Amino acid sequence: MARILLAEDDDSLRSFLVSSLSRAGHDVTGHGDGDSAWEALEHGSYDLLLTDIVMPGLDGIELARRGAEADPAMKIVFITGFAAVALSAQSKAPKDAKVLSKPFHLKDLVVEIERVIAAA
Repeated sequence: MARILLAEDDDSLRSFLVSSLSRAGHDVTGHGDGDSAWEALEHGSYDLLLTDIVMPGLDGIELARRGAEADPAMKIVFITGFAAVALSAQSKAPKDAKVLSKPFHLKDLVVEIERVIAAA
């Protein structure tokens, strides 16, 4: 079981992912914007940051950058329709972050999370 912070501005997707990942045995906390997710990261410890890139307030790349600085052991997975942005050299995304492009199948997400957590 991993402690996961999910930052996703799409309410229905966020709700679905929190529910699904919780059923898969993870402790998941969902946030609808980067600012509230960053506040949670400042006050808690997480095994994994699962974040969209384009969100209101703090974007996912900056959230991931700050999160990696605050806790270098925390794993990061981007879920995004903008994979090229996450992978560009100019994005300043943490170098070890993984990217899962939307749309994705829930099974693929669960497998990727398990893989990333196991790589600790």
